[in-house]
Amino acid sequence: MADVELRYLRTMAAIADEGTFGYAAARLGYTQSSVSQQIAALEKAVGGQVFDRPGGPRPVRITPLGEVVLAHGRELLANAEALTNAVDRFRAGNGRIDIGTFQSVSNLILPTIIRRLLDEHPGCDIRLSEVTPDDPRIGELDLLFHDGPVEGDVERVKLFDEPYLLVAGAGTFPAGPVRTKLLDDAPMVGWPLTYHQRWLERTLAHAGAHPRFVFRTTGHETILSMVRTGIGCAVLPWLALHGADAWSDNALTIHPLKPSPSRELSLYWPSARTESPLTRRTREIALEVAHDLGRQI
Repeated sequence: MADVELRYLRTMAAIADEGTFGYAAARLGYTQSSVSQQIAALEKAVGGQVFDRPGGPRPVRITPLGEVVLAHGRELLANAEALTNAVDRFRAGNGRIDIGTFQSVSNLILPTIIRRLLDEHPGCDIRLSEVTPDDPRIGELDLLFHDGPVEGDVERVKLFDEPYLLVAGAGTFPAGPVRTKLLDDAPMVGWPLTYHQRWLERTLAHAGAHPRFVFRTTGHETILSMVRTGIGCAVLPWLALHGADAWSDNALTIHPLKPSPSRELSLYWPSARTESPLTRRTREIALEVAHDLGRQI
């Protein structure tokens, strides 16, 4: 079968809806002879008649072959319209964006970014996914927040350095900074041995501290609850404590550590992929939000 032009299918659909070539021509803004020529070209392409033409003012009748062509033609027209809309949204700065993230970023940085994006581009489609810290890959993501190296052909921009802080029950340690080595053999609550937790424990050990992990659980809020009950202290990233408003909790005290464990939070994106305006704008907003947070840190 020869290639079928979308305009032929659009004309055929109009005839089926309106009942006559004349009404379809008026609807589409064509002459009736132009409509006839397009249907003749369509019939040549599919190898048979798509309409029976009784002549005069009587409505045309669609043939069995025409039913098949029209059913698939309407689907093609719908897909073509969706494509046109997607391209228009892309050019306007909307569209879809896929962002990879992890808990602290999801809870604190991303809500601000997403709110601003939706204010600027109400029609955009933002999709978030949790990345695997042990094996982060950019894949089909447009942007990826991560605090370590990412495999693949990527570019990155540093957002800020985030310190880890000591959280303890009120009165456990004197006010002010705490030397990291004082945590040696101290009871501590922490995460299971994920990528980040293993990194943290190696960093503490390098500073001379080997805490006794008396309880491990997922979720920063859960860890803080355990600290409140006196099970042990914890070392958590600044973002997690800021998001939980831990500084206003009278049952907790927060101390800088000396030396202080810290991680570099970066934003990654595929270097070989053509960026949409939405992706570029998201990165700009992320840098602005990170700059504000960095000043607070």
